[in-house]
Amino acid sequence: MSAAFDPEGKPRKPGALCIGAQKAGTSWLAQMLGQHPQIWIPPFKEAQYFNHLFLPDHRQWTGWHYRNKLKEIRERHVKRNVPMPPELDAYLVDLTSRRMFHNQWYKRIFAPAPKTAMPMDFTPEYSGLPDEGVDYIHDFMPKARVIYLIRHPVDRAVSQLRMNLRRKKSAPATISEWLTAIEDPVLIERGDYASYLPRWLARFPDMLVLPFGRIARDPAAVMDQVETYLKIGPYPYSGMRNKVFANPEGLHPPPEVIAALEARLQPQLDFLADTIGPEFVEEIR
Repeated sequence: MSAAFDPEGKPRKPGALCIGAQKAGTSWLAQMLGQHPQIWIPPFKEAQYFNHLFLPDHRQWTGWHYRNKLKEIRERHVKRNVPMPPELDAYLVDLTSRRMFHNQWYKRIFAPAPKTAMPMDFTPEYSGLPDEGVDYIHDFMPKARVIYLIRHPVDRAVSQLRMNLRRKKSAPATISEWLTAIEDPVLIERGDYASYLPRWLARFPDMLVLPFGRIARDPAAVMDQVETYLKIGPYPYSGMRNKVFANPEGLHPPPEVIAALEARLQPQLDFLADTIGPEFVEEIR
């Protein structure tokens, strides 16, 4: 994600994490901060380390994530007719060909960060870690800064549902089929702020919690907040109003299905209003 690359860099921990529900804006923020010379983001963006340790179901695909990203990055260079830098290739091979998912391996991910830049780990899945996982991160990186992105739980669930249906090449044809589709527990799980947010705030009380809707309304203000929180200088970002990984048209759930999701997810909105405030809730969509 970041252009700078120091092949002589030493293993180090990231100075900041960006977490949050899937489809909540972490890719947009990574694209912005990836331009900043004081921030370094790995070429595959998501380290997927702590969820591998503490969410056993994720171990089915975290190794694949790295092998697939190595393939993707190589293919991207071929497609653009740009030679793959040998130091980048060697770095990716090193991370994927030796024993993975231990603390020293995790620190090797951030070794190429220039000395003048702060490494960042953008892995939304960390938001769903159990208490012991968040404890582990706090013990391992007690001074880390954490950014948590919040999107309206219904909008987020619908966006993820549409993405999942496309991946499965499935298209519900009836209200009954749509209602069955929203029974997927992942749709609720990824936006369970009432369970996840208190765990993070208890260990990282100065965590920056950002509402998704502010990105579209005032992206410059969002970046001002982020720069202040990360203690980095201002930067003239390009593409601040570009959408990242926007869903194609089609596969819109009917009103009855939206109403069912609203009823199911209302407790999440009540929690956010009680915990952060109704003004914050107004900005999450």
